[in-house]
Amino acid sequence: MKQTFGLVRRPWGVFYLKNKITGVQTSLRTNDRHEAQRILQAHNESQEQPHFNLSLARVYLNGADPKLATRTWQDVMANIITKKTDETLKRWQTAIKDKNFDCLRNLTVTETRPEHFDRALADGKVSTNVYLRRIHNHALGMEWLLKSVIPRRQWPKPIYKDKRAITAEEHAAIIQREQNTERRDFYELLWLTGAAQSDGASLQAEDINWETRTICFTRKKLKSRGGNLKPTLFRFSANVEIILKRRPQSGALFPYLCTVRAGDRATEFKQRCDGLGISGVSLHSYRYAWAERALKCGFPERFAQQALGHNSKAVHRVYAKHAEVTVPSLDDWEKDCQENSQRSGQPKLLPVNFRSTLTSASQAN
Repeated sequence: MKQTFGLVRRPWGVFYLKNKITGVQTSLRTNDRHEAQRILQAHNESQEQPHFNLSLARVYLNGADPKLATRTWQDVMANIITKKTDETLKRWQTAIKDKNFDCLRNLTVTETRPEHFDRALADGKVSTNVYLRRIHNHALGMEWLLKSVIPRRQWPKPIYKDKRAITAEEHAAIIQREQNTERRDFYELLWLTGAAQSDGASLQAEDINWETRTICFTRKKLKSRGGNLKPTLFRFSANVEIILKRRPQSGALFPYLCTVRAGDRATEFKQRCDGLGISGVSLHSYRYAWAERALKCGFPERFAQQALGHNSKAVHRVYAKHAEVTVPSLDDWEKDCQENSQRSGQPKLLPVNFRSTLTSASQAN
C-alpha cells in the first residue's frame, strides 16, 4: 500500500515530514533518523488504520488512568458537586439538571467532539453555555481531557438579555401597594443600600452598630471563596435608621424572608410587579438602581464598589452603565473647590456637597 507520508532531510540536518499528496512539509524538530522513522511510521499508520490506532491509544491511556476510557460527562458533573458548598452547591445542583446536557451525560469524555457540544448549545441558552464551559474547564484542569473540545477563542459567546434598574416611580408604586410590613421594609432597604437580596434578607440585629451608625456584613456569595474576606461596613442614613428601628431588635431583621429560598423571594417580588404592570425588573434590579444613582450624583467609585461588594471595576461599571451623567461645568467645580478651601483653611479637591459623603465613608472603612 502506498504510504501518505515520507521523510525529507534538510541541509542543516533536521528531518521534515512530507505529505506526498499535498506536498506540505512539517518539521519533526529532530535530527535523529531513528526517532524520525518512528514518527513517520506513526503518521502512516494513523492514515491506514485509524480504528486500530484509536484502540491502541486507549491501551496507553488506560495505563495512565484506568477510568480515562470510561469516564462520562455525568461523572465530571458529579465530581464538581462534591467540591461545592452552601448556595454554590444549590446552584450547581440545579444547573446540571439542564435538559440540554442530556445528550452529553453518558458520552465518554475522551471521545467527545465539537459537534457534541454544538448540539447541547444549539438553543443559545445562556446558563447552558456558562455551565458547560465550566464543566469543560474542570475536565481539562483534572487532565481528563487531552485537549480542549472547543478552543477558547471558538467558544460561542453567550448573548445575555438586557438588564435594567428599577426606577424610583416603579419602586414607589410597589411600596405603596405592599401590605406586608416585612416585605415593604425589605424592598425599601434594598433601594437605599443596594444590598443583594440574600445579604439583605440574612441581616441580623447584631450586625448593626448604633453608636457608629454602621451595618457590617460579609457577602454570602463570596464566603465559599475562603481567604481573608473584607466585610462591607455600610454607614446608614436617617431613612435607613427609620426602617431598622421598625425591625426586631434582636435576631433576624426579616424573620420570614431569611427562611425562604432566594427563588421564592424573587417569585413573590415578580407577582407584585405583574400586578402593577411592571416588567423587565427583578430583585437584582435594585443593585443596578443603586449603582446608577451613585454614578449620577458623583459618589466615589471605590466606595460604591465596597458598598456593592465588587472587587472588579469592570463588573461595577456594567451595573452602572445605563446611568445618564451630566458633566458639571469646570468653572463651577473650581469655584466650589476654592470656596471649600477658604472655609476649612485646608486645600480640597472636591466641592462642598461631597465632603460629608467622603468623610463618612472613610470613617466607615
